[in-house]
Amino acid sequence: MNHLSQSDFPVMKNIVILISGRGSNMQAVVEAAVPNADIRAVLSNNENAAGLAWAASRGIATAALNHRNFPDRESFDRAMMELIDRHQPDLVVLAGFMRILTPAFCAHYEGRLINIHPSLLPAFTGLHTHERALAAGCRVAGCTVHFVTPELDCGPVIAQGVVPILDGDTADDIAARVLKVEHQLLPQAVADFAAGRLKIDGNRVLNSRAADSEAQFLA
Repeated sequence: MNHLSQSDFPVMKNIVILISGRGSNMQAVVEAAVPNADIRAVLSNNENAAGLAWAASRGIATAALNHRNFPDRESFDRAMMELIDRHQPDLVVLAGFMRILTPAFCAHYEGRLINIHPSLLPAFTGLHTHERALAAGCRVAGCTVHFVTPELDCGPVIAQGVVPILDGDTADDIAARVLKVEHQLLPQAVADFAAGRLKIDGNRVLNSRAADSEAQFLA
């Protein structure tokens, strides 16, 4: 008779996702049904975020904290950390969470906080990435999933996806093309984390998946 040990069963990772709007990247992660990933909650700084209703309709716990109700960034982040920690997260995913985080928040979730950004970091941190790529004459654009550090849109890169910038493209054209890649890249990064494939080595992320783990996605 075979006896099963605890190691024979996958260890579920608790995932909390933060959004500020419609949460299309959050939806992509949920719909991917990532193995070993339990989406415990979707939280927002905007009680009117459309993504909250979408998540609630699928039985996921939701809550919102309006940052305008707090006197400063530090007090909001403390309250958000308390809310997040109720769900005992192994991973916190920033999926269009439009807040600059305090160093205390980043330190609290060090090594288990990831973000998706619509550019090929370190190029074009911050906002208006596609307009800036056009203005710079870039021939490609893309997106980056990375571990979060206190520096804005910095931190070790987990994966990147690339799309072409075509003659006649507008910023909206590029955004739509990049978003399709984001919807592939973020669920894969969550899957790699949940499977224990990622290891931070200095400013690099090692991925024990196949050598093409950072393959470029062309849309």
